[in-house]
Amino acid sequence: MSVFYFPCLILLTLFSSYCYAAITTSSPLSIRQTLSSPNESFELGFFSPNSSQNHHYVGIWFKRVTPRVYVWVANREKSVTSLTANLTISSNGSLILLDEKQDIVWSSGREVLTFNECRAELLNSGNLVLIDNVTGKYLWESFEHPGDTMLPLSSLMYSTLNNTRRVLTSWKTNTDPSPGEFVAELTPQVPPQGLVWKGSSPYWRSGPWVDTRFSGIPEMDKTYVNPLTMVQDVVNGTGILTFCALRNFDVSYIKLTSDGSLDIHRSNGGTTGWIKHFEGPLSSCDLYGTCGPYGLCMRSISAPTCKCLRGFVPKSDDEWNNGNWTRGCVRRTELSSCQGNSASTTQGKDTTDGFYRVANIKPPDSYELTSFGDAEQCHKGCLRNCSCLAFAYINKIGCLVWNQELLDTVQFSEEGEFLSIRLARSELARGKRIKIIAVSAISLCVFFILVLAAFGCWRYRVKQNGEARVAMDISEDSWKNGLKSQDVSGSNFFEMHTIQAATDNFSVSNKLGQGGFGTVYKGKLKDGKEIAIKRLSNSSGEGTEEFMNELKLISKLQHRNLVRLLGYCIEGEEKLLIYEFMVNKSLDTFLFDLKKKLEIDWPKRFNIIQGIARGLLYLHRDSFLRVVHRDLKASNILLDEKMNPKISDFGLARMFQGTQNQDNTGRVFGTLGYMSPEYAWTGTYSEKSDIYSFGVLMLEIISGKEISSFSHGKEEKNLVAYAWESWSETGGVDLLDQDIDDSDSIEAVMRCVQIGLLCVQHQAMDRPNIKQVVSMLTSTMDLPKPKQPIFVSDTSDEDSVSLKSIDHKDMCSDDENKQESP
Repeated sequence: MSVFYFPCLILLTLFSSYCYAAITTSSPLSIRQTLSSPNESFELGFFSPNSSQNHHYVGIWFKRVTPRVYVWVANREKSVTSLTANLTISSNGSLILLDEKQDIVWSSGREVLTFNECRAELLNSGNLVLIDNVTGKYLWESFEHPGDTMLPLSSLMYSTLNNTRRVLTSWKTNTDPSPGEFVAELTPQVPPQGLVWKGSSPYWRSGPWVDTRFSGIPEMDKTYVNPLTMVQDVVNGTGILTFCALRNFDVSYIKLTSDGSLDIHRSNGGTTGWIKHFEGPLSSCDLYGTCGPYGLCMRSISAPTCKCLRGFVPKSDDEWNNGNWTRGCVRRTELSSCQGNSASTTQGKDTTDGFYRVANIKPPDSYELTSFGDAEQCHKGCLRNCSCLAFAYINKIGCLVWNQELLDTVQFSEEGEFLSIRLARSELARGKRIKIIAVSAISLCVFFILVLAAFGCWRYRVKQNGEARVAMDISEDSWKNGLKSQDVSGSNFFEMHTIQAATDNFSVSNKLGQGGFGTVYKGKLKDGKEIAIKRLSNSSGEGTEEFMNELKLISKLQHRNLVRLLGYCIEGEEKLLIYEFMVNKSLDTFLFDLKKKLEIDWPKRFNIIQGIARGLLYLHRDSFLRVVHRDLKASNILLDEKMNPKISDFGLARMFQGTQNQDNTGRVFGTLGYMSPEYAWTGTYSEKSDIYSFGVLMLEIISGKEISSFSHGKEEKNLVAYAWESWSETGGVDLLDQDIDDSDSIEAVMRCVQIGLLCVQHQAMDRPNIKQVVSMLTSTMDLPKPKQPIFVSDTSDEDSVSLKSIDHKDMCSDDENKQESP
C-alpha cells in the first residue's frame, strides 16, 4: 500500500503547486477566510475598517505591505453585521454577498448570460475576476468597477457612444468606505483631462493631456517618468487612462482620498511602509476656480495669491481686497467689433484687437481643439473669430481656443504653456505707455538724485576734509585697541589691501551671496589659499556688538563641524571677517533646489544630520565655552568638498557661565519657523532653543521642504504639523523627499522623523538635550513617543498663537537672497 500511495502523494504535491483557491457555488468565502492571489501580493476577505466587529465589508488589500491599504471594496453601500455572511456565486453566474438570512447585500450583476459553472479568482494584478469554467471568458472583473483606488493595469475611461464612464469615488471618511463626495474622472474633451468633482462642483483638474503628461501639473516636467498612459479615439468617442507600475518599486497605487487628494503611493514591500510619490492638489491655486473668471492664481510665489489678467480689473474691489476672489475679474476695455481680416481704423488709428502673451500657464478650462495647422494659423484663426477670447498653440496638441470666460488659470514658476489673451488695442498700447512713462520717471529721478548726491558729497568733503581723516584714525585705533583688550587669540589681522587684492577689489564676479548683514565674497590669497570674506554693511542689523561677539566666540571654538575663522580686518567703517572657503556653499542651496537636491541622497542627508548634531554637542557640552547658537537654520550650515556640514554665523550666539542654563533677552533675534516657542514669546533662550531649531532643520533635511514656504492640504498645515500627521499615520515614511531613492533606509528615516518631533515639542523640558540626540542618532535604542507639537491641533484657535503674530520689527532675519553666510 505504501508503494502505491507514495507516488500519488508526490503527484498531489506537484499538482497543488499549480493550483490555488477560488470561490465557487459550493465553496463560498466566509468571514475569517481569505483568498490570495497566486503570487501572494493581494488578499481578498472580510474586514472592519474602524475595528468594529459589527460592520464587515468584503475587500481586497495588499498582503505583503504594512500598514494595510484597501484597494477595492464590494459592499460599499451596505455593511454586513453577521459573522455568518459569505461571498459566493449565484446559480445565474453572479458574484453575490449574502447575509445571515441569505438575503443579497451586494451583487456583481449579470453582464453576460451563462448557464455554465463559474468561479471567482484573485489575479496577481489585484483584479478579482468571475470566470466561465467552460469558455474561460471573464464575465465580470473588479478593475471595471473601481472604488477609490487604481492599481497598475487598471484604468479610468469614458465612452460617449454608450454613455458610460469608469471613475474613482472616495471613501466617506478614512474609516467609512461608503461613497464620499469626491469623484475623479477622465473628461471627454479633446484632449482629455483629469477632473476631481466635489459633489456637483469641480474641485481640481489636471489640465489637458500633452503627449505623456498633464499640462496643468508642473511636477510632470520633462524629467518625470509618468506612470500614466492615455489613448483617445475621437471617432468612436472613447478615452482610456491607464496606470502603469512605477519603475523600481514592487507595488504602487493611486488613491482618491476622503478629502479630495489624488495621491500616488509606492513601496518595496514588507514593513518598509508606503511613500507618497505624488499628491494633488498641492496648493490653493490648484483648487478649481480659486481666482474666479479672468483671475490668475500665482502659484509661482511662496504664498499663492490672485491677480487679474492683463486688461482686467476685479469685479468687486471690496471683495478682492478682503481676499474673496471667487467672483473674479471683468474686462476693463471692451473688445472692438469683429472686422474679419480687415483692419478697423478710427481717425487713422488701428483699433483691431490684439493678443497679450503670458508664460508658464496652466491652460484654463473649457478649451476647444481646432484644425489650425501651426502657431501662425492659430493666431490668425482666433483673431478672425469674434467669439475667440484666447488661444494657445501647444506642441503635441495643436491649437486650443477659448470661446468662454477664462476660468481656473494658474501661473507656475516654470513649465506650463504660453497663453495669448485677446485684448483691445488700447489695452496693449496702455501697457507700452505705462512702461515708457515709468522708465522716463525713474530716469529723471535717478538723474536728480545723482546731481544732489554729487553736490552734497562735494560740500561735505570740502567741509570735512581735515576732520574726516582724524575721525577715521581714531575710529580705527579704538576698534583695534578694543580688539586687543579682548582675547581673540588664534585669529589673524588682515590688511585691507590684502583683502582687496584677494577679491579683485570686491568684484561682483566674486560675490557669493548677500543678506541683511551685508555681502559675502570669495577671495584668493597670494599663496593660492581660497577664503570667504563676510563684509558687514553700515546698515547691517549685525553691528559692532554682533561683530565682536562672533569674532570672540569663533576664534576660540575649533571643531570639524564648525566653520573656521581665519582672521578679521577693520579699516575705517569697514568690518570684515575672513573664513575658510566652503566649496559647496550652504545646505539650503542644495536642499531646496529641484535639481541640486538630487545630489544629496539619504546617506548624505543622514551624514549631514549627524554632523550638525556633533557640532551642537561641541557647542553645548564639549567646548570650554557653553554656547547657544540662536540662529541654527539651513542657510547657516555650510558644506565642504565632501559634503560635510559646518555650523556658521555666530553673530547671535551667546555664552553661559558656570551652572547657568538659560537667559532672557529684551529683543528677539532669529528666523521665523526655527525659533522655539519660549524664545519667540518671552525671549527666554537655552540649549533647548537650539534643539528646537535642530528639530525643524532635521524635518527640512528629511523632506526637502522649507519651513517658511511649506503648506500642505486644504488646512495648509506647516511642515511640523505635516510631519506629526505623517508620523502618526505611517511612522513618517511618506515625509521623505520623494525625489530620492530610499528603499534601503526606511527604518532610519522613520527614526529620524521621530527624533525631529521629539526636538520640536512645545515644552523645553520635554525636548532631549544634544547628548541624548546624538545617542539616539547613533544607536538602536527605543525612542520615547513625542508629544503633539503646538500649532498642529487647530491653527484657527485664538489660544494657539502663531509665530507670525510677532512684531517683525523685533526680528533679525537675513534669509532673503542669501546663498552663503559664514
